[in-house]
Amino acid sequence: MEHFLEVAYPTFRRIAPSLERVAGGFAFTEGPVWCGDYLLFSDIPNSRTVLCRPRPEGAEISTFRHPTGNANGLTLDHQGRVLACEHSGRRVSRVDASGKAETLVDNYQGKRLNSPNDVIVRSDGSIYFTDPPYGLRHYTEGKELPFNGVYRIDPNGGMHLLADDFERPNGLAFSPDESKLYIDDSARFHIREFDVAPDGSISGGKVFAELKPKEGERGVPDGMKVDQEGNVYCTGPGGVWVFDPSARYIGRIVLPEVPANLAWGGPDWRTLYITAQTSLYRIPLLVPGIPVGPAAKRR
Repeated sequence: MEHFLEVAYPTFRRIAPSLERVAGGFAFTEGPVWCGDYLLFSDIPNSRTVLCRPRPEGAEISTFRHPTGNANGLTLDHQGRVLACEHSGRRVSRVDASGKAETLVDNYQGKRLNSPNDVIVRSDGSIYFTDPPYGLRHYTEGKELPFNGVYRIDPNGGMHLLADDFERPNGLAFSPDESKLYIDDSARFHIREFDVAPDGSISGGKVFAELKPKEGERGVPDGMKVDQEGNVYCTGPGGVWVFDPSARYIGRIVLPEVPANLAWGGPDWRTLYITAQTSLYRIPLLVPGIPVGPAAKRR
């Protein structure tokens, strides 16, 4: 497929060598997660979790779960269960292998969550998620909380508000050693960097990088992942932006469609899957990503 790599620093050329469109024809794709030998991703308007199994002859597409509460971000816990951020369900749910879902959290101090958007799991099993209002009609209808928060769920089920000063908190990712937490703010077109304490709390919050669109470009900072060298990948205006651990912009993968989210996959975690509007893309990489789910405990 024709594609364009915007190279700002030489190390970027070894990160993104090629691009392939895996599947298309969806309403709006989001939230990919690798599950050992297949990929799950969200088709939000159709309230569907899609299962994509790579085959030599082409991708095999089926439905893993429907309806999903218009789920967006997905990840795996350390037991391999799917965690889903449900927009219309206004909850973070946990889904077993049969597709049956149970509520993990749906409120904070008795007030309903806005519309959980993206989710990650720390090595100790705690769950971090963002809660912007994108799933609410006009972003306000039914809104009970006066802020758009970032939260942590402890392994014992306790829930903690980590930050309430975001306009539109969205994608989030840990550094390889989990000492840093990156969270982007879609409305402000930037990524913030927080220090993570041993107990899981966060502090700081300085701006790590800005993703300002060029004239005519569409897209906002959205899904985010980090590779094993600490490079930060964030979907944004025009493509996937890549920064090294020092926040130096090293390049961008410009896609035919505006990307929304991304995930590492493949047997060696060296394939980057990207959900972009109606399609799913993938790129083989030379630098592996950080595993999720049961594999995260073995790294």
